[in-house]
Amino acid sequence: MARELTWDSVIAEAESDDASVDLARAALLFALVEYPDLDIDHELSLLDSLAAGAALRLGDNRETIFAINTLSEYLFDEVGLQGNTDEYYDPRNSYLNQVLKRQLGIPITLSLVYLEVGKRLGIPLVGIGMPGHFLLRHRDETELFVDPFNRGILLSEEECAQRLTEITQSRMDWDPNYLAPISNREYVARMLRNLKAIYLQQMNFSQALSIMDRLVQIQPDASAELRDRGLVKHRLGMKPEAAKDIAKYLETAPLDHDSEELRRLLLQIEGSTGED
Repeated sequence: MARELTWDSVIAEAESDDASVDLARAALLFALVEYPDLDIDHELSLLDSLAAGAALRLGDNRETIFAINTLSEYLFDEVGLQGNTDEYYDPRNSYLNQVLKRQLGIPITLSLVYLEVGKRLGIPLVGIGMPGHFLLRHRDETELFVDPFNRGILLSEEECAQRLTEITQSRMDWDPNYLAPISNREYVARMLRNLKAIYLQQMNFSQALSIMDRLVQIQPDASAELRDRGLVKHRLGMKPEAAKDIAKYLETAPLDHDSEELRRLLLQIEGSTGED
């Protein structure tokens, strides 16, 4: 029986069994925000085609290093996937359908393509949510990490730490926990947070709100997301809805650093709503 292609089904899976969340399907479902006519089945078939091409190079050999190196050579040398260093914050880099079409992406979406193709080939990979630079790791090879943004090169823990130092300009101390695998729910949330940040930077508040609605659904306990959504609703003139989000945030995080400022804003919103 075919799986139901709805965002609600993704949320239900995340709540009941994280491992059952289909990351590619989830990414394509939230892409409907920007591409409402997207053919999800067609996009999934593109991943199947990539896997079929890689399978011809792999044969029956699934030895870890060989499989990873062969998959990297296929995806980056033959297919031509690459990191978009020139326009890193182009929102298209964060939508799986556009990554497949343009062959350009950022670390987390190139990792998604790599992971999904690997899954179809029986190469078990997990997402590694290192701050500032998403990576992958073979499930059974805990000491080597794959960097799809840099053509699938293999990194040791020491090289990952060096990469973080370069990205953050030494502003973050290294923590080995940065290389812990993340859940599928967190993988989806991180993709959404990337888009949220891009749309807010562009002051595209309506698109940001659509993404934030999904982010609140996938991470209902993340109170900061409620706060941010409430502020965006306020910017869009959605006063009652903004008040509801901000009030709920203050209930869950009454002592946060911004709580007093938000209480004043809430009183202001409620006062202006009462006058309408």
